[in-house]
Amino acid sequence: MGGFFGVASKEDCVFDLFFGTDYHSHLGTRRAGMAVYSEKNGFDKAIHSIENAPFRTKFDKEANSMNGNMGIGCISDFEAQPILVRSHHGSFAISTIGKINNCDEIIAEILKGKTHFFEMSNGEINSTELVAAIINQKDNFIDGIRYALEIIDGSISMLILTPKGIYCARDKFGRTPIVLGKKEGAFCATFESFAFLNLGYTQYRELGPGEVVVLTSEGVKTLVAPGKDMKICTFLWIYYGYPSSSYEGVSVEEMRYKCGQLLARRDNVKPDIVAGVPDSGTAHAIGYANESGIPFSRPFIKYTPTWPRSFMPTIQSKRNLIAKMKLIPVENLIKDKSLLLIDDSIVRGTQLRETTEFLYESGAKEVHIRPACPPLIYGCKYLNFSRSKSEMELITRVVINELEGDNVSDEILQEYADYNSEKYQKMVDRICEKLNFTSLRFHRLDDMLEAVGIEPEKLCTYCWNGKE
Repeated sequence: MGGFFGVASKEDCVFDLFFGTDYHSHLGTRRAGMAVYSEKNGFDKAIHSIENAPFRTKFDKEANSMNGNMGIGCISDFEAQPILVRSHHGSFAISTIGKINNCDEIIAEILKGKTHFFEMSNGEINSTELVAAIINQKDNFIDGIRYALEIIDGSISMLILTPKGIYCARDKFGRTPIVLGKKEGAFCATFESFAFLNLGYTQYRELGPGEVVVLTSEGVKTLVAPGKDMKICTFLWIYYGYPSSSYEGVSVEEMRYKCGQLLARRDNVKPDIVAGVPDSGTAHAIGYANESGIPFSRPFIKYTPTWPRSFMPTIQSKRNLIAKMKLIPVENLIKDKSLLLIDDSIVRGTQLRETTEFLYESGAKEVHIRPACPPLIYGCKYLNFSRSKSEMELITRVVINELEGDNVSDEILQEYADYNSEKYQKMVDRICEKLNFTSLRFHRLDDMLEAVGIEPEKLCTYCWNGKE
């Protein structure tokens, strides 16, 4: 995943750009960058690794040395960006969010023009560089951006910094958001709507699916009108979105309260306490506790001073240990207690199984697990959000293969996705047994969509039911 922030200001923009980008640190853990433009000095750019350090510490020098009245910044889990490009469009910096499934086909087509790409250390092409190359196939930016949005299989949203302004383009189905903010003498564009609030901006509007605008310090001009069809990622509310954000007018924190509330209404267990796996499970657990009347508690605390992000060592044998080291038990709240624990989801199940075992070791009598979304059965085709590299690593697919054998058809998978089917219940029971839970009940898809509260046809639910 990743997040970006852009600002066009009559004054120097670097303060706003630095902190606006930093507010996206929860969305990426590997690379970050900023690019600025001024009439006097032209373009300036910096990219750093943030694999074991917060964004602010790595960009402290640039925050004091860069200057410009327009800029874009990005924090990413994948490729280094923003990148700076010189083409027949002139020089520009570009940052993207999304996933391109047909990279090879697009690269092969572009290479017919006898151009070249830089390979990254893993042998792949930087996706943001590829998007820039697609745009450069056309005679102007607007046609180039339209072309990129059209031919990319997956999703793509982008910010493009030029001497004339910042082009902002939202994915053609709006799978990721772009929100515009305004204050006197400046406009900004951001993935997370809260990122500009402490910088003096107020929300101006959200871009629609496929909409393209150009941002200057004077205002916002629409270049491509929004489309009618939207499929925004529902997982943004469940997990990735920061609690103080909102998408399509729906607050992340409020949605999670309602999500937990609807979970509680269908449940029949009576634990001593309700708890959330920090941080994303906490609000879901508060909603459950408020609805059920069962006390909310924090039986383990996330140690944040030196664990601001999910740094993972390359030594595989230590990865699972490191993953749980940030969670510190409060044994007085665990010993001899029946606990109901809410996490945002179950992906591979490794960390949640170890969390459960650690609660038992701390004296818990029972650990009931309630994920805030349905079972993840399909790997996401549209965003690089999954913490599992392959859908066959998903605990659901591991269990389905155990029950059905290899080469399971989509028709069979659809039965497992149906919460009313016998296969679904067998899958849930097997997951519960494998991960050593006292009981397991997933959120129903219809209840989760009700918690979001916008038209279900505008929400992407592919990872749960395979529906595009």
